[in-house]
Amino acid sequence: MRLVTFNLWSGRSLTKKTDDRPRRRTKGIDLELLRAAIIELDPDVLALQEVDRRQSRSQHADLAQVAAEAMGAVDYRFVPTLAGTPGALWSLSGPAHRAGGEYGIALLSRYPVTQWQDLPLPALRPSFKVMLPVMRQHLTVGEEPRAAVIAHLQTPFGPLAVVNTHLTWVPGSSIRQLQEVTRALGQLSDPVLLVGDFNMWGALPRRITGYRPLAVHPTYPAAKPNRQLDHILLRGRGPEIVASRAVSLAVSDHRALVVDLT
Repeated sequence: MRLVTFNLWSGRSLTKKTDDRPRRRTKGIDLELLRAAIIELDPDVLALQEVDRRQSRSQHADLAQVAAEAMGAVDYRFVPTLAGTPGALWSLSGPAHRAGGEYGIALLSRYPVTQWQDLPLPALRPSFKVMLPVMRQHLTVGEEPRAAVIAHLQTPFGPLAVVNTHLTWVPGSSIRQLQEVTRALGQLSDPVLLVGDFNMWGALPRRITGYRPLAVHPTYPAAKPNRQLDHILLRGRGPEIVASRAVSLAVSDHRALVVDLT
């Protein structure tokens, strides 16, 4: 079984300038590059973050559906966390916004899903000040809502719960959100796989959750990664690890984190 967590960055890609430094390309997202990336990863279970649905910047496509078709998923779930475009105009997602553009996380599987669960995470203040030491000034920002999605899978190893989340980048608040996820998962039977972009690195996710990391590789920034923001953690006895790696692809500013299990 191959498990992958991948921050899509909405399907955007990094291109090269003539001086060989990365340049962000935010317009004209190529859906074929996204399909090719998913086919290359060949996941059995795929956790995605920063996923667009009906956004103009991503050709109004449903990126979770694009990925599901590319990998041959039998079931998947997209969980919108906001309506609109992050970094621009957005609001809390809800039934009234379903016809417009949305943004969130997704979990996809080649194995049957017996149950889905959505878990909203503790909200932050609509706007707040953050100290930027490099600039030596405070910056007022608005933080987007966060969530987790839980899939109860029937796999060759038996029942398995996989949890995908994308935590805030705000220091301290990401710890509180990960603690909330860990508490909520206390009611689930082992084994549990907790994956996603935690926006924290080092041993902190292991210390907060008590779960065992299955892959230790830097994943960000994609060109020359120097820290691991993306994680795959296991609680309880699970399948054995065959291999793990961080894969650079034609899309995203993150590398995909891959674990092969047997």
